[in-house]
Amino acid sequence: MNAATTKSWLSYILRSVLLGIVVAALVIWAMPLLEAWQAKRQQPDEAFSFATAVNRAAPAVVNIYSMSEQRGSYYNRRNNSVLRLGSGVIMDNVGHIITAAHVVANVSSVQIALQDGRQTSAQVIGIDNVTDLAVLRVELDNLPVIPQNDELRTRVGDVVLAIGNPLNLGQTITQGIVSATGGRMGVINSHADLLQMDAVINEGASGGALVNSQGYLVGINNAQFRGPAGQGVEGIYFAVPYTLAKGIMRTLIEEGEVVRGYLGIQTSDSVPNSRNYQRPGIFLTGVDEGSPAAQAGLQPNDYIVDIAGEPITSAADGLALISNTRPGVELAVTFFRGDEELTTTVTIGKLPN
Repeated sequence: MNAATTKSWLSYILRSVLLGIVVAALVIWAMPLLEAWQAKRQQPDEAFSFATAVNRAAPAVVNIYSMSEQRGSYYNRRNNSVLRLGSGVIMDNVGHIITAAHVVANVSSVQIALQDGRQTSAQVIGIDNVTDLAVLRVELDNLPVIPQNDELRTRVGDVVLAIGNPLNLGQTITQGIVSATGGRMGVINSHADLLQMDAVINEGASGGALVNSQGYLVGINNAQFRGPAGQGVEGIYFAVPYTLAKGIMRTLIEEGEVVRGYLGIQTSDSVPNSRNYQRPGIFLTGVDEGSPAAQAGLQPNDYIVDIAGEPITSAADGLALISNTRPGVELAVTFFRGDEELTTTVTIGKLPN
């Protein structure tokens, strides 16, 4: 074997040894990672949980205890104090709390209990009976604030959690799914669309938080649907949407009341079969005596198709337009009376509280 051949073999052996050392080092380095991956594969999947959402939102949901006076009876002339239960949601770090209006309406005192054990009295800032919302304020530091995201939009099918204090059992979470995000007007004497879901809301949970699976506030819990005889219907509950509740809160804080436009009409989803009623509009089943609608000449069975030059896309949108118009503003209204198309001008009034 000549010198050149010997040198070539030595070079080959050296490269092989170095390659073996590199491969061995890589195997030694990767072995712990491979063992960890194998161990993870052998472990059962983690249980699906909403614990993160609850931990983020639940501290900001408070228990509300309000006292009202009940007049005495014929046999007992003394007034009785009645305890009313409810829940509320801390909306900012200066102490503003949203709750349901029926929790704190016509009460003599309001007490708040936080989940960290603190208790204090609360001041009623304002009440809006139309949306059944009220704003309270407490004087406390280091308040937990409910997570909020103005960009979120609740969709049918979203999973939601209702957090409140039902029957004074302590904070309780129920879970459900959103079945409607609009078109539920009138459930709480409101012109506003409501969220419908099947997360249970029992007495004492009204005014609590409805949050999504990430813990963000999507609504203020309000009511269970009741049938014609007043009986509760299982699986149908309502909440005021977050964006509406936040707007009402801001108005009550800044102005003390929510002023809405008033036309004075009753409407129905049942529309007579007529070619003039095939387009979207508002069918009038009644007109309040002395109301702006009556003064403008509107009558029952009229069908409004245009307000202020804007076609009515739905009865809900038309009523919302009226509600959002300041009292005293004049609006042109186009409507059908039978086969005749007419136009009148209405002066919007102030919706009675």
